[in-house]
Amino acid sequence: MNFDRDFRGDTIHPSVMQIMDQIGLADKLLQLPHTEVYNVPVQIAGGPLTLADFRHLKTRFPYIAMIPQAHFLEFITAEAKRYPNFHLVMGARVEKLIEEDGYIHGVHYRGQDGWHEVRAALTVAADGRFSRVRKLAGFEPVQTAQAMDVLWFRLPRKPGDSRESSGRLGGGHILIMLNRADYWQMGYVIPKGGYQKLRAAGLPALRQEIAGLLPEWADRLDTIQEWKQVSVLSVESSRLPRWYRPGLLLIGDAAHVMSPVGGVGINYAIQDAVVAANVLSEPLKAGKIRLRDLAEVQRQRAWPTRIIQAFQNFIQRRVV
Repeated sequence: MNFDRDFRGDTIHPSVMQIMDQIGLADKLLQLPHTEVYNVPVQIAGGPLTLADFRHLKTRFPYIAMIPQAHFLEFITAEAKRYPNFHLVMGARVEKLIEEDGYIHGVHYRGQDGWHEVRAALTVAADGRFSRVRKLAGFEPVQTAQAMDVLWFRLPRKPGDSRESSGRLGGGHILIMLNRADYWQMGYVIPKGGYQKLRAAGLPALRQEIAGLLPEWADRLDTIQEWKQVSVLSVESSRLPRWYRPGLLLIGDAAHVMSPVGGVGINYAIQDAVVAANVLSEPLKAGKIRLRDLAEVQRQRAWPTRIIQAFQNFIQRRVV
């Protein structure tokens, strides 16, 4: 088991690099193979457009660090293993919450070796956009933007290719090109239901659409020979009105599902985790987590989440 997924993002934003610096891990993290993106270029019908320029930020890290998320997660978990109370279980699935008198005391999960129980003073769900814990806890997210389909596939790199990740906009579609060293990880964002139409039209139609945005790579598109080379992720941005119940806190995409626009998902999840640690460390030491403590985590993070989701929605409505 590993963290590798085609649809994981690669972007570590300056704010998260500062967090890594504060805990003494930034320099070590940057020893991993990575590229540094100082501005965000996209190609539109009228020519090149710079969406963001980080060079004027007052920080040691005026750039987005492009690190494959699988490598970043491997790095973080390796560092966490230095702590005796850290235990990572891969291939586990939460099947049931341990609830007693309205309070969540942990989870029952199914691992590769059978059923297990974990009890905790506080259960934190960071299990992503399809959060199992969110569903088991009875939370109902509110949709914040129109749904999209994202098609993920790989294209070969060639000598002389740019090292920079970039994007193309046009025709109601967004094409993302992520440099994964040995290949290009491509993300093709289309309106909801577009995948079924493309699938019905056949692979030549898909190759033709992408070539319309990226004509200089048209010859590489012939490497897409089977639909099994294309993974589809249905994205529906949403957020929970309330991120917590007694004994339970949801963070990251479990609490607020982000779209791929801006590559913000893991960055906002990390910032949620930092706020949660700062707010809840003393109550945890005291052995008592109150609802108002959990509410304070949401209070501090709700506004930034609403702002970025509004921005993502604006971009999606203008482009997709």
